[in-house]
Amino acid sequence: MKFWKTFDIEVIKFKEGRHEIDFEIGDAFFQNFEDNEIVEKGNLAVRAILDKGANMIEVNFHIHGSVQLTCDRSLEVFDHPLDFPEKMIYKYGSEVKEIDEEVFMITRDTPVINVAQLIYEFILLALPLKKIHPDHRNELDDEELEVEGGYVYIDDELESEDENPESKEESKPVDPRWEQLKKLKNKE
Repeated sequence: MKFWKTFDIEVIKFKEGRHEIDFEIGDAFFQNFEDNEIVEKGNLAVRAILDKGANMIEVNFHIHGSVQLTCDRSLEVFDHPLDFPEKMIYKYGSEVKEIDEEVFMITRDTPVINVAQLIYEFILLALPLKKIHPDHRNELDDEELEVEGGYVYIDDELESEDENPESKEESKPVDPRWEQLKKLKNKE
């Protein structure tokens, strides 16, 4: 319970205007989230700049530091640097609900906003889809070499068929089942 309270922002105490709040994220942060298999260790600093207005609260996050990831290719552990901004808007309304991924509705008497889950999601979304160790980033996959800008094979029969489709039909006998299907197709 103490962990979650460290990420509480007591918005009811702040007057209108700009306020800065800093959070430190260590290995213990990632241990508190269930089903977390992607990031287990990290050292990050989060600065939340809270701009409180009459009808809404805008929170701009700046997250920087590094997290420890496991390479998808070599299974080596490496530190991945992170440095990115995120934004969340809290609008005052009649109930507490999420409007969309960047806007959350709160009531005017909401005393506290907890940003732990939000920061955790921001970190996960900032991670690369393919986690490759820096030593292996310059190596190309075999798959990338084959597909990039070239043909896998060239069929000479396809080229001659495009030039003169009638000659193709005359030279080879057609299976009677296909012939019946072609007749149906031509009727339409």
